[in-house]
Amino acid sequence: MKKRVIALISGGISPERDVSLNSGAQIFEALDKEKYTVLRYDPMTDLTRLVADAKKIDAAFIALHGKYGEDGTMQGMLDLLNIPYQGSGVLGSAVAMNKILSKRLYEKHGIPVPSHVELRRADAIDPGALEEKLGFPLVIKPAETGSSVGISVAMSRDDIKNAADLAFAHDETILAEEYIDGVEITAGVMGNDTLEALPLIEIIPEKNYVFFDYKAKYTEGATREICPARIDDAHARQAQTYAKQAHRALFCSGYSRTDMILKNGNLFALETNTIPGMTRTSLMPQAAEKAGIPFGELLDRLISLGMEARPKR
Repeated sequence: MKKRVIALISGGISPERDVSLNSGAQIFEALDKEKYTVLRYDPMTDLTRLVADAKKIDAAFIALHGKYGEDGTMQGMLDLLNIPYQGSGVLGSAVAMNKILSKRLYEKHGIPVPSHVELRRADAIDPGALEEKLGFPLVIKPAETGSSVGISVAMSRDDIKNAADLAFAHDETILAEEYIDGVEITAGVMGNDTLEALPLIEIIPEKNYVFFDYKAKYTEGATREICPARIDDAHARQAQTYAKQAHRALFCSGYSRTDMILKNGNLFALETNTIPGMTRTSLMPQAAEKAGIPFGELLDRLISLGMEARPKR
């Protein structure tokens, strides 16, 4: 059988470059070289080479995180180059990347979300009004970043300005959100027309982390991850249902992972990731492994789903 030529794209210019390079390295190692000829590209330096090689590439595997990779920009470029790729297209990628638009669509489709307030750089921020609507602590985050970049928790009115300044350093629009102290879980789904829900993962940062921030995500030993999550079957099924609904509501394809909080029997959706971390120990591969899908097979499936969703013209 002729080997497929795969363009593995990682690195890029977002604040999540290092995470992306790590994902790319582990994906490269895991891809079966008997099935694939793997060509590697870093958008920071290799876009011209990617364009030149387009005709010989059968499909791309995007291992980019954050802006200029997870937000539809790279997807649009690959569409123009007639290169199929795994995961969501331009629309789904852009919609899921924007936390404000995601919440509007979650609510429209009956998926509960924390109370929140949208803020723009030109707005006058009223700490008293935020306290009245959201209480303390509250979360302040950029509308369009991943890996918890630019997110902080304000414990009082005095913290709001610094938290907002940090978020505005990454985006023109930010979100103030009710802080929900509950069980954090994440739910992965795979598929195009028919969706398969993967086992849930429970996320437990060490006590010195107020939330699952960038350091908690990527510092070894800072977070426990338990799969399947230790919640009752009814809430587990509901979380998987919400993950499928979120996937469809945000126009995703191929796969996605939706993060949620369970508190006092109520689930709240936080965000949906269209290119979840893809190291062997990342959340999506852990859930797939628990479902009986080894890492290499998971990559095979994602490539096949991408080629099915957008075959070469």
